[in-house]
Amino acid sequence: MFNEQFDGINPAAIAFCATPTDVQRCVGFARDHGITVAARSGGHSYGGYSLSSGLVIDVTRMAGITVGSGSTAVVGAGAHLIDVYDTLGNAGVLLPGGSCPTVGIAGLTLGGGIGVFDRLFGLTCDNLRSVEMVLADGSLVTASPGANPDLFWACQGGGGGNFGIVTSFEFGVHPIPPDISLFTLDFPWTAAQEVLGAWQHWITTIPDALWSNCQLLASGSGFNARVAGVFAGDTGALSTALAPLLSAVPAAPTYRFVGPESYLNAMFIEAGCEGQSVGECHLPTQTPDGTLSRSAFAAKSTFVVDPLSSAGLGAVVNAVTSSQQVAPGVGAAFLFDSYGGSINAVAPSATAFVHRNALAGIQMTANWGSGSEPSSSASWLAQGASDVAPYTSGAYQNYIDPTLSDWQRAYYGANLARLVKVKASVDPDDFFHFAQSIPTTLR
Repeated sequence: MFNEQFDGINPAAIAFCATPTDVQRCVGFARDHGITVAARSGGHSYGGYSLSSGLVIDVTRMAGITVGSGSTAVVGAGAHLIDVYDTLGNAGVLLPGGSCPTVGIAGLTLGGGIGVFDRLFGLTCDNLRSVEMVLADGSLVTASPGANPDLFWACQGGGGGNFGIVTSFEFGVHPIPPDISLFTLDFPWTAAQEVLGAWQHWITTIPDALWSNCQLLASGSGFNARVAGVFAGDTGALSTALAPLLSAVPAAPTYRFVGPESYLNAMFIEAGCEGQSVGECHLPTQTPDGTLSRSAFAAKSTFVVDPLSSAGLGAVVNAVTSSQQVAPGVGAAFLFDSYGGSINAVAPSATAFVHRNALAGIQMTANWGSGSEPSSSASWLAQGASDVAPYTSGAYQNYIDPTLSDWQRAYYGANLARLVKVKASVDPDDFFHFAQSIPTTLR
């Protein structure tokens, strides 16, 4: 498990499955003996739901990646993102997805999949073509628009571990753009409200080929307001696109970088693995030369639909500022990801991912050294979420939040009823169950 705060959960057994048949045998054994199960790919569940006191069905040994002769790729459910990007990138194609290198492709895809090329090519789940899955009755099925279409729809944002255990995915992939550019702009904290305010209006005007985030960061070393992003284009066009943002912020950047980059280097930079090999960009438990470390953190999420008012902007900045008093020693952040473009071009009911009207997604994070979450961290997150609630709505199912009360509506909105019907159809006994799994009946 990546998040150290869940190290106290001790499974009765972990089955490292190398084939779909292995998964079928595990599901059958667990059903026959009344054992609870959890599916695990990357082990990044924010709620610890990829662990169980029963049987963990681990699919990381099914991690093969095959690029087809056309515009498709087949990816094993246990593949980590950095391996997906490396293999596809060396074949001249890309799949839009997240930045964390050790996240599993399964959890990312099944819950949506936000990343730096999504405004151009759509969410990871929007690029899904078919999925192979073991159901609760032990059967191995394929879901696609032409076969088991309701299950396929549910796999496009319905969340991991709800309907079965995926063994492989088929994706549509895209040629790597000929030019890719990155940018980073740091601003003094005194301008944080102006930066966020300007950014939220600016992202409504930028081309779909440009993705950006706005990061309001707090740590022991102080505060920082940062705007960064990735552009499928050259640096000249990027500089032109950045000009309105820079002119809208009264303070000059304290740091500015705009530069070209290759696709693979860009993905390694976004993954925090600049200058490292593919093997090094893993945990030591995943590859012999892995250098990454685990962490202990908690998070909450929500969405901005309309630009934040002055009061809303102030609530965000005040929440970040307060972290050093409420939770001293905890690294705190509000991270805004730009939506729009191809993400919002999809109708809310076309896939299970309902959040198609968002201007931006917000991830509120708290990081500490190790072990269970300090009460101060939990207090800060709860207060911060409460402070911005009047200006935001919903929550992102891939940032699953055990403390969220109305999680069913927050994650799935108007798509909840259809997801419940799919769940009742493929798993009527609720075999795949965890604290925030989709139920078989509406409550």
